Amino acid sequence: QVQVQESGGGLVQPGGSLRLSCAASGIFSSIYGMGWYRQAPGKGRELVATINFGDRRTTYADSVKGRFTISRDNTENTVHLQMDSLKPEDTAVYYCNVLYYNDHDDRTYRREGQGTQVTVSS
Repeated sequence: QVQVQESGGGLVQPGGSLRLSCAASGIFSSIYGMGWYRQAPGKGRELVATINFGDRRTTYADSVKGRFTISRDNTENTVHLQMDSLKPEDTAVYYCNVLYYNDHDDRTYRREGQGTQVTVSS
């Protein structure tokens, strides 16, 4: 079982910055990657950013390219989402997802956190 803990949400003015963090803990063989989804009220879920733990390759939604940066701690199963130049349309609940592998059953799993609220408003 893997636990996913997000932190760092809050209220920020347009143009401001926030840094979200996500830590994965528990029993697993390896993590393939982690990423962030978001869901705004009345809208569908959007994949915001991902990072591959093997080659550290990152992907971003077009809506956040150049403003958001996903990174990984070298020694921890933790990723960060640095969000700069925030806009009101970035307001949403942000969910961290972990894609991991267990060798005892040779299966891949995905686990999502509870979510953290980000509100961009003046």
